[in-house]
Amino acid sequence: LQHFVKNATNQIVMNCADIDIITASYAPEGDEEVHATGFNYQNEDEKVTLSFPSTLQKGTGTLKIDFVGELNDKMKGFYRSKYTTPSGDTRYAAVTQFEATDARRAFPCWDEPAIKATFDISLVVPKDRVALSNMNVVERRPYPDDESLVEVKFARSPVMSTYLVAFVVGEYDFVEARSTDGVLVRVYTPVGKAEQGKFTLEVAAKTLPFYKDYFNVPYPLPKIDLIAIADFAAGAMENWGLVTYRETALLIDPKNSCSSSRQWVALVVGHELAHQWFGNLVTMEWWTHLWLNEGFASWIEYLCVDHCFPEYDIWTQFVSADYTRAQELDALDNSHPIEVSVGHPSEVDEIFDAISYSKGASVIRMLHDYIGDEDFRKGMNLYLTKFQQRNAATEDLWESLEKASGKPIAAVMNTWTKQMGFPLIYVEAEQQEDDKVLKLVQKKFCASGPYTGEDFPMWMVPISVCTSEEPTCAKMQILMDKPELTVVLKDTKPEQWVKLNLGTVGFYRTQYSPAMLDSLIPAIKDLSLPPVDRLGLQNDLFSLARAGIISTVEVLKVMEAFVNEPNYTVWSDLSCNLGILATLLSHTDFYEDIQVFIRDVFSPIGERLGWDPKPGEGRKVLLGMGAFRGGGKKKGQGVWGGEKRAGRLSCGVGDKRSGI
Repeated sequence: LQHFVKNATNQIVMNCADIDIITASYAPEGDEEVHATGFNYQNEDEKVTLSFPSTLQKGTGTLKIDFVGELNDKMKGFYRSKYTTPSGDTRYAAVTQFEATDARRAFPCWDEPAIKATFDISLVVPKDRVALSNMNVVERRPYPDDESLVEVKFARSPVMSTYLVAFVVGEYDFVEARSTDGVLVRVYTPVGKAEQGKFTLEVAAKTLPFYKDYFNVPYPLPKIDLIAIADFAAGAMENWGLVTYRETALLIDPKNSCSSSRQWVALVVGHELAHQWFGNLVTMEWWTHLWLNEGFASWIEYLCVDHCFPEYDIWTQFVSADYTRAQELDALDNSHPIEVSVGHPSEVDEIFDAISYSKGASVIRMLHDYIGDEDFRKGMNLYLTKFQQRNAATEDLWESLEKASGKPIAAVMNTWTKQMGFPLIYVEAEQQEDDKVLKLVQKKFCASGPYTGEDFPMWMVPISVCTSEEPTCAKMQILMDKPELTVVLKDTKPEQWVKLNLGTVGFYRTQYSPAMLDSLIPAIKDLSLPPVDRLGLQNDLFSLARAGIISTVEVLKVMEAFVNEPNYTVWSDLSCNLGILATLLSHTDFYEDIQVFIRDVFSPIGERLGWDPKPGEGRKVLLGMGAFRGGGKKKGQGVWGGEKRAGRLSCGVGDKRSGI
């Protein structure tokens, strides 16, 4: 290890876990080597102290350590992954998973995101095995002591954090391509399944140029490998240049995999490749800022998939899978702010959850909409250029976006990241000649009922307003930075409906006055309100009814208007909410009535689709299935254990990510 001693000392403290050090020495530049005389392991803190007989003077030098570690079965650190060969034999691959704090199980190091270094990696492996690491192979030569082994040397890595280091040794097939910007892309699959890596290869080859153009920063490595690991606790991990995946998040059978599996794989690939810039090139200062790393990637994965596959209608799925899920959890009294202070690294896994991922992604989406795409991209380029190969905090991103947009980004975003929960916006309208006067009131939304706390939390809420004149364009955009606000919609006739939260982008729920709600019913029935707005409207209504804020009767009146609904994702959310209501009424006198009501709502779509598939129908019917995907991204810790997201249940159906 190339090492720099800042202050004279006779001890070096490093991270180390499940490792036995045999010898250690320090050689100051141009001076004699000093051998360590003692190794004191602090197992609880996963540290080791190397003691030297003389003082190590300030300056550069080389620290050499001989040690023995374990190829463990914990699915973290450097571990063994069991797989079965096509002939039925059981074998093992050696693979790594270092995030958050497990590089220390593979080699002694300073295992914190802000302590970056370059890495020169060589692996001695059986000559019939594939050996991969972050960088490209520069030399492969026979190992002098054993003719069955080879030594594989990899190029020096850029400056990077320890949690992004990776190496894999095993038996794999691969498919390859070059992206339009010249990066070699390979997808490694189990032996005999190379065909199942072709869809992922197509996605990755499209995704790298998209991010290069979006950030206006080139991908900094000469290659990127994506590999399916048989035993993998997470859904995927964004190791720089060598991204590891659970098999279900990478492999697509061209003949048998359904539309939802393709969409899921495309999202996971989009997520992990976004991290190659946002997370790897620029890394969080400390785990407190993890939400930004994951929330950003969880938002931009959808932007990328929408670019590559516009036919997926992926943003409507985002609202169903991420946005509404985050609101369900964040409305509970035991939620937590997006940004959580992390003291000891052992606390990191606790924050790989739906608040970090899904609420994080939702508020980034709202921020992008508030700033506008052009200024957002300028701000991202400023941030990535300024902090490349360094570390940054959340505030650094806000500062870059503020410079690019001229808007009060930090002030707005602090109200969303540093306090838990989100607002309910009550709106009523009064006609004044040819104008509509809207009165808006914000209060904290609670799933348990109207908020009655003594404090009055407030958010700076970007609000968009559209009308029946142009349902897909904002007639007015305002920043609500006070508890109550009155605005005037010019030239809005009495017969025109008004809707808040165009595109269901703002992270709030809306309660309309009865008259405003009634005026929206025809727009649902004739489908002039876009699918994502129809989904958001009914989801708000059901949540308000469950919280006891409005009557269920009001909700059911609106639900009758969904008889013409053609969109799968809207139906999936609507059927989920009706199912919850039916369960609540299951032992009451109203149960038969609600069953009849549900049959009436579903009958038209049931008759239209029928029980038997029709030519050309499959893809269309499956569109939107992404709301119910099995698989996942990283950490596998409880609910949405996170890319790190463990599978959650949504209305009895396993939702999309077991572990990202």
